[in-house]
Amino acid sequence: MKEYIIIPDIHADIDRLERSLEVAEDTPAAFLGDFIDAGKLTKQVDEGAVLSRVRRLVDSGRAVAVMGNHELNAILYHRKDADGAWLRAHTAAKTKQHQSFIEAFGVGTKEAKAWTDWFLTLPLWYELDGLRLVHACWDDAAIELIKARRPDGRLHADDLPEVAAATSSFGKAVERLLSGPEVSLPEGYMFHDMNNHERCEVRLAWWRPEATTWREACLSVPKPDELPSGALPPDTAALLYSADAPPVFVGHYKMNGTPCIEAPNAACLDYPASPCAYRWRLGEALLADNLILIDVNENRRSVAV
Repeated sequence: MKEYIIIPDIHADIDRLERSLEVAEDTPAAFLGDFIDAGKLTKQVDEGAVLSRVRRLVDSGRAVAVMGNHELNAILYHRKDADGAWLRAHTAAKTKQHQSFIEAFGVGTKEAKAWTDWFLTLPLWYELDGLRLVHACWDDAAIELIKARRPDGRLHADDLPEVAAATSSFGKAVERLLSGPEVSLPEGYMFHDMNNHERCEVRLAWWRPEATTWREACLSVPKPDELPSGALPPDTAALLYSADAPPVFVGHYKMNGTPCIEAPNAACLDYPASPCAYRWRLGEALLADNLILIDVNENRRSVAV
């Protein structure tokens, strides 16, 4: 029976990666992107070790991996456009988010460029053995649009200025897959995010088939009562993943609480405070019993790769 261990966002945490690989043992791994850029909950930062280990697994055929938004951001951060401007602005906020990678490899250096060249070999999505993998959102229309230019789902250097601008249909399609859908709240509504900034656009948990109201379907809202209490508009509800579509896994969303399966054919596995993986088997519906909690507190054993 075909199996994969699905591993979500690592964010430069070598300890978390090793523990996830211990769980995988001889089962092929399937990574959901965001290997880089340490976050607040990263316990043992080692950008080089994480990237080298994942790359060896992918190159040897022992793992597959898709690109995350942090890999795309790095590609753009370390490249310039035809006029000599960085494709991703080097603002204080963007630099802070990317700081651990910069500390490891520098800015625009040969080593940083080499790693971001490898990121370009990662597809934006995978569909194999009845399984779908994408970093933030599976959107059939966006995938078909990208396929028309890049059938294998891999970006080329020629695409990068358009992707950085995110104003064309192609650029918006890439953004949808790697960053997910955001929808505008009705006029007069806003919410305060985790940094107390006021926002009028909200992330949508597109994998929740029973989510029909704003408060059920929206993510990253510390005070849900700031959202409208009513139903989603029809065009927003249409973004939800179809109940008869193949199983799909995503990371990206920094979910809170205990990892869980919210639909029989779609799951977000990114729980930074409660790391997890998923053992997927061909032909099975998604089951809570196949979630694997990654214990980041017990003594670590080394993992041979």
